[in-house]
Amino acid sequence: MSLEQAIDLGSGVMMEFVLIPVGEFDMGSPSSEDDRCDDEGPVHHVKISKPFYMGKFQVTQEQYRAVTGTNPSNFSGNKLPVENVSWYDAVEFCYILSDKEGKTFRLPTEAEWEYACRAGSQTRFCFGNDVASLGAYRWYYDNSVAQTHPVGQKRPNAFGLYDVHGNIYEWCQDWYDCNYYSRSPVMDPPGPSGGTSRVLRGGNCHSSPSFCRSAFRDWSPPDRRSKNFGFRVVLLNS
Repeated sequence: MSLEQAIDLGSGVMMEFVLIPVGEFDMGSPSSEDDRCDDEGPVHHVKISKPFYMGKFQVTQEQYRAVTGTNPSNFSGNKLPVENVSWYDAVEFCYILSDKEGKTFRLPTEAEWEYACRAGSQTRFCFGNDVASLGAYRWYYDNSVAQTHPVGQKRPNAFGLYDVHGNIYEWCQDWYDCNYYSRSPVMDPPGPSGGTSRVLRGGNCHSSPSFCRSAFRDWSPPDRRSKNFGFRVVLLNS
């Protein structure tokens, strides 16, 4: 199985994916973690039973335009992450791309997202606990000048994913439930069966360090658009 894949969206626009291997991790944060929120627990063991490919970068404006023919973003730039997209917009992007390529693209589950973000770590951030190192890995309120930046300019995590902390919030497939972790299955948890909001992960360019932690959870109604909302996609191994 190749460690990376690339999809040609046309007109020279490519979408790159890295392989996320099977594995296990403890999802959520312990009560001792700085800035922890109540909905990040209880910490529970999760197994990811199938490998999958995940976008190396957040979906960019040129990629979104190549697939949908539109660009709703507040900030303008081909290599900037697309934003001002709702959960429904992100899902539609995946449907169109799946139909076009004959492959299965979708949003990551919340468990897949945190597993991929952590990349083997169990610390506050994918690189450790030291807030002083944040600027090397992410765009957040202290270095972003309140705007998004081109993807891939900061250091990647151990799986080769860029911008998992900051720049733009990323929609996940799951419904949000603040108590879901207490009953989450161990194997490939799919998230709650229903709800009113969908999960967002990763923090954004306006976020403080606490909102960019690996375990931090946010949520929003699926029809809401914001200049802080974007996404990255998963490509299932066929």
